[in-house]
Amino acid sequence: MTVPTTRCVAVPFAGLDARTLYAVARLRQDVFVVEQACPYPDLDGRDLEAGTHHVLLQDDRADSPALLGVARVLDDGDVWRVGRVVLARDARGRGLADDLVRTALTLCTGRDVVLDAQSPLAGWYAGFGFEVDGPEFLEDGIPHLPMRRPARRPA
Repeated sequence: MTVPTTRCVAVPFAGLDARTLYAVARLRQDVFVVEQACPYPDLDGRDLEAGTHHVLLQDDRADSPALLGVARVLDDGDVWRVGRVVLARDARGRGLADDLVRTALTLCTGRDVVLDAQSPLAGWYAGFGFEVDGPEFLEDGIPHLPMRRPARRPA
């Protein structure tokens, strides 16, 4: 029997300690700003909102859990919004993002869930019940598709 070495936890902003908050900001910066060359203001104030949760994918093999991925769940009133879904480069290709999204969706009860998927990932998000919900658009030079997952769909 294989013992899992990763875990996903959902934490409100106030529950993030300084070291974890730094790791979240660093991972998002490393991937979105540096790797994808999208200089944008990642610290947009939405992390601080009372209804915001961060889903953390952690590697428990280390003495202090290493952050492998993160997603942000926002309470947008009539819908939930999932965003800032990101995995560290060395965590990709192992199916770990599935756990991240599944855990994020457990927070999204009773309302539709929306997200803006990078276009090549639309098929992957469809596997979680998301459907394209509008025309493709460019965000920071990267094609995206608005997607929606009806509240009645299982994760």
